[in-house]
Amino acid sequence: MADQELRRRHPNEKGDPDIDSEAADSDGPTEAVDSELEDVAKTVGQGTDSTPELLEGTLAALPPRWRNWVIRGIFTWVMIFGFAWIIYMGPLALMCITLAVQVKCFSEIINIGYAVYRIHGLPWFRSLSWWFLLCSNYFFYGESLVDYFIVLVNKLEFLRVLVTYHRMISFLLYIVGFVWFVLSLVKKYYMKQFSLFAWTHVALLIVVTQSYLIIQNIFEGMIWFIVPVSMIIINDVMAYMFGFFFGRTPLIKLSPKKTWEGYLGGGFATVLMGLLLSQQLARYPYFTCPLEYSESMDGVSYQCDLPPQFLPQEYALPGCLATLCKLDFGDLIPGHGGIMDRFDCQFLMATFVNVYISTFVKSPSPHKILQQVYTLKPEQQLQLFTILRDQLTARGVLG
Repeated sequence: MADQELRRRHPNEKGDPDIDSEAADSDGPTEAVDSELEDVAKTVGQGTDSTPELLEGTLAALPPRWRNWVIRGIFTWVMIFGFAWIIYMGPLALMCITLAVQVKCFSEIINIGYAVYRIHGLPWFRSLSWWFLLCSNYFFYGESLVDYFIVLVNKLEFLRVLVTYHRMISFLLYIVGFVWFVLSLVKKYYMKQFSLFAWTHVALLIVVTQSYLIIQNIFEGMIWFIVPVSMIIINDVMAYMFGFFFGRTPLIKLSPKKTWEGYLGGGFATVLMGLLLSQQLARYPYFTCPLEYSESMDGVSYQCDLPPQFLPQEYALPGCLATLCKLDFGDLIPGHGGIMDRFDCQFLMATFVNVYISTFVKSPSPHKILQQVYTLKPEQQLQLFTILRDQLTARGVLG
């Protein structure tokens, strides 16, 4: 039946054995396809209706709508207090939780592909996915180590070797994964295997790259992490609250629970509370100062003069952005879905903040330039000193 279908669609083309085999494997009775889809859905786990047994029994008397509201509220406050505690622990804790969230989000995305892969009994998909995650993290976080801690790196011989050959090591690790993938190919499943190989790389692009940008934002000052993340939280919470109590007008068909009332109410609350939060945090160097390694302190420094972008100025506000829709990636957090459901917009916001900092805020830092100078050979440092001295003398800066 599959061969007849292919000939009907392409009567003038000679059938490709691999394509015919792939089609014969994937086409079949509708019941079989539906059964496969149900198996995938059960494996992945979707929706926001997952409820712990303790809460299920306690809230059994409430209508489903209010039961979901209470459960969602409880776990929202749990996550808010958890977020506040992590901020209190400092930037290292923020970076660790970012890495943990990245791994969990990647796991939820990959599990969707793995559920499809496992149905056909194909080898090594999940192992390869985690290998490529390891390679990507080694590359990106190694780059951060070079950019922000070059002075510390130069003090440790083994780190100096890793930094010198960092990109070559990263490339070789990726090549090992690529060869591993080629050796795992099964002839009649080429199409599925290459599709899932692409799926893994898209997941890496979505999760790893943008979590790396989150780390860079933290290095520029914790305010660049706390305020954007808080604005997403505020928008999620207030849009839900306005929609729950006042929602009447559907927003989009893709997400039928979203309403115009929730969208507009959440947007207004986000702008108002975001302004108040940023105004308060901008007063404290602990939140506004870039993170830099200090030789004198032999550790990370949080002290600096107040950056000019945090001095009071007048600006015209062009508007605001709010979340329009969401997809379910899991059911780990009762009332909220999976980790990816909570952090998808955080990744997009991190990219926007990083682009904003690079375009409008970031300027060359004498401290970072000096870190690069330390990597030069002594004769190169002396040559740079001579050139700089001559230039300053010629411009009248030095007498």
